[in-house]
Amino acid sequence: MKTDITEIRGKIAELYPKRDRGDLREKDFQAELANQTVSLYRAIITKKMAEGETIECEHHTIWTHFRLMQSILREPAQQAISLFLTNKRLFRVQATIMPDQPPTADSRDRTSMDAVSLDRIRKLNKKFQFRHGEVLLGGGFCAIAVVFYDLLQFTGPILFILGLLGVFHGLALPTRWIEVETESRQGATDPIFIYALRKKSAKELVGRLQEKLRHSCPT
Repeated sequence: MKTDITEIRGKIAELYPKRDRGDLREKDFQAELANQTVSLYRAIITKKMAEGETIECEHHTIWTHFRLMQSILREPAQQAISLFLTNKRLFRVQATIMPDQPPTADSRDRTSMDAVSLDRIRKLNKKFQFRHGEVLLGGGFCAIAVVFYDLLQFTGPILFILGLLGVFHGLALPTRWIEVETESRQGATDPIFIYALRKKSAKELVGRLQEKLRHSCPT
């Protein structure tokens, strides 16, 4: 039975006044908002699924742009990425989550949806990137502590240590993700990336994809 998309949008919209009135705690609001938003994305995927196609697993991530690049007067926009693996395709839903704006899964929050059939997936490539923002910020702290040492005799050493920790964290713990490599075709979608690899849902998704690849490419 397919869920009514309009009904879910209504439930999401109702959460905001409930929170504003104090009928819903912030923690409960965030949890219910996440659940209903995932249900909304699942509903638009279900609407596109073929007969006999079923969802096997899901993986949902949220990316926040570096806060220092945003206005301090407002919360930054977030990028939501939801992956749905079916027995036939890998679906991806991407949307921009704005503060105090209910997710709608349409043009209002710049939602896009694409899919790649499983027979087009060739391999999973592991990728990583150093956290350049943290390295630069940490280096900046160290530089300020050194340049203004005379003025920061007490706080300077603490600032320098914090800077070193930031540099170390950015280099020692790089961002890791997996790129789903697909067969090249005209009009192909953008590469699909799997982020937050430590999450249980990511491990399940990667495991299922690897299993399907082994079965499609017997040795």
